[in-house]
This record gives sequence, structure tokens and C-alpha cells, in this order.
Amino acid sequence: MTHPPFRFGVSLFTVGSRSAWRDRAREVEDLGYDVLQVADHLGVAAPFPALVAAADVTSIRLGTFVLNAGITSPAYLARDVADVHRLTDGRFELGLGAGYVPAEFEAVGLPFGTGGERLRKLQENLAATRELLAAEADNPVPPIMLAGAGERMLRFAAREADIFSFSIMAGVTEGVAPEEALARRVQVLREAAGDRFDDIELNLFVAAVGESTQKVDLSVIRQASGFDDAQLMQLPGVLIGSPREIADRLVRYREEFGLNYISVLEPHMAAFAEVIRLLR
Repeated sequence: MTHPPFRFGVSLFTVGSRSAWRDRAREVEDLGYDVLQVADHLGVAAPFPALVAAADVTSIRLGTFVLNAGITSPAYLARDVADVHRLTDGRFELGLGAGYVPAEFEAVGLPFGTGGERLRKLQENLAATRELLAAEADNPVPPIMLAGAGERMLRFAAREADIFSFSIMAGVTEGVAPEEALARRVQVLREAAGDRFDDIELNLFVAAVGESTQKVDLSVIRQASGFDDAQLMQLPGVLIGSPREIADRLVRYREEFGLNYISVLEPHMAAFAEVIRLLR
């Protein structure tokens, strides 16, 4: 069986000065990453200007990982997406999620709502944004990445996504081993997508990388997830071992689950670059 080639992305957090940002963007490309990504949280880099600035000094793809669709409007989103698509010469990937941080909704005066309400808002915003982009003469429609772990999100992505990113929670189901939990979610996506499944690229969000449990930095994902270190170490999105051991694990993930697009957080960028070299 032929497997798609690996792709690798890294999510950067802060811009700093213009020269510092440009240097980091170049470093991302020099380390072998295929996609420079920026998240959408208060307190980190503003994604659209950061990606446009990075486009000037790189030749790799650029993406949002992922925008909170619950706090934007289709009119403004379509405007920004169209121009980022143009200003990056079509190298842009639009990652969208339903949002999961209550404080970010509060900051813009919107209710956090239930998971179902946030998903409906994402569905409505994506449909309307696509319609607005399709009406543009140059059709500036980038690939769409959707991200999450819930079954409703998976079924929505089965219909609409070009890329689906399995979040850290994709390895969490009570009473189920983490890799089996991930396998079950891949199966939900596969069954819901039907003939479309082979057209959806599967991404794994990697929250931490390290050679041993003593050396790995779990601070970011510990704070975001609320899990203790013992729980985190078992998750598919936490990679512990030598570069060779991690590379072999990712080859197995590609064979068993179809995961070929791997995204890591900035603190693990250099460590994971050792893995990339083994998978090229």
C-alpha cells in the first residue's frame, strides 16, 4: 500500500520585532518544516499579519492553527482570508475550530455557549465564508483544515474539510487506551466521509516532544488540558523517545491511522527537526 508523504508544521507563538520574526520564519524552513502555523489566542501572535510577513522570507506554506470561528464574522473573515491567500501566492491553509477558551468569547462580548452551539456557529461561518470567497473573480479559496475530537465535529469535517487535525483530546476516551481512542475517531471520520475519505489529509497535533519523561516540557499542554503528567505521557500527541523511536512511531501512525501531516508547538521545534530528518 502506498502512503502519502509526510508533511510537518510548527505553530509559533509570538512575533517580537520584525527582524526577529523574519529570522524565526527562515529557521522554520531551514529546519525542514513544510508549514509555518500561527494559532488564534489572545496573548499570542495575530495570525494574519504574522503569516503575511513570514511569506516574504519563506517559500513554505502558511496556515492558521486554528482560528476561533466563534468570534468572527464571515464578511471580515472572507476579506482577510482572500487577501492572505493573495499575499502568500496561494500558500495559505485556513484552519478553523469552534473555540474552547471561554475568556476569549467574553473578551469580545459573546456568550461561550454549549459545544453544539459553537459547532453550529462554525458551520454557519464556514458556509458563508466559502460563498463569499467563491464570488471573488480570482476564487481565493484555500484548503480548509478543521480541528477537534468530538464526534459531531468529525462528521462535519467528513463533509467539509480538506484537512482534519486530531487534537490532543483525540486520544482521550474514558476506559479506552489512548491509541485505541484515536483509532476509533479515525474510523468515525472514515465512515462518515465514505468516498471522500481519501481526499482528506489527516493531521496529528503534537503537544510535546522529548527523549525521556524527565526531559520533556509539558507545561503548555498541562495548563491547557488540566491532565496530570502521567495521563499526558500516554497520549498519541505526546512523543517520548529518541528521534529514531519517534520517527518509527510516526511511520506506524501513518500506516495504522493514515496520519501523514504532523504539527508541533514552537518549544519543541528544534527537537522535532531531528525526527523530520529521519522521515524525509
